[in-house]
Amino acid sequence: MNLQEPLKEWQADEAAVRPSLMPAGVASREQLREHAGVDFLRGIMRGELPPAPIAELLDFVPVKVEPGLVVFQGTPGPQHYNPIGSVHGGYAATLLDSCVGCAIHSLLPAGKGYTTLELKINFVRALTDKTGPIRAEGKVIHLGGQVATAEGRIVDAQGKLYSHATTTCLVFPI
Repeated sequence: MNLQEPLKEWQADEAAVRPSLMPAGVASREQLREHAGVDFLRGIMRGELPPAPIAELLDFVPVKVEPGLVVFQGTPGPQHYNPIGSVHGGYAATLLDSCVGCAIHSLLPAGKGYTTLELKINFVRALTDKTGPIRAEGKVIHLGGQVATAEGRIVDAQGKLYSHATTTCLVFPI
């Protein structure tokens, strides 16, 4: 396979989502209560609900939402650098926290919410402004009545791993 094919597909996926997104904001408690998690996240992708302000700040977008699976895409740039010349670990941590938390959210019924209790990250290699687009893919491992776990990975268009994480989230009524 041509190495440019996945990159072109990723660019097309992002270009298809961006025009649909409404300005960043915070959903109301009522909007959170009335939507099942997967419907809430798909509503963001369709421009019916606001994406999170952090996604605007770090310039990443949802490109896939399925029950138990959420994928965000972004392109690290010099604006994400730390003083030592690489992308700050907080960029990867935020993308991973977002994708694993939203993967859990995607399985929650209406009236349920979640929050991160623990996030464990392994940084495998540095992100730079030359890395190109990356994807943070979160998958649910376990969903219980009060506790859920998920795992996430950040990869580039060639499948190279940059970091991976696990999370434990508290599930509660909204």
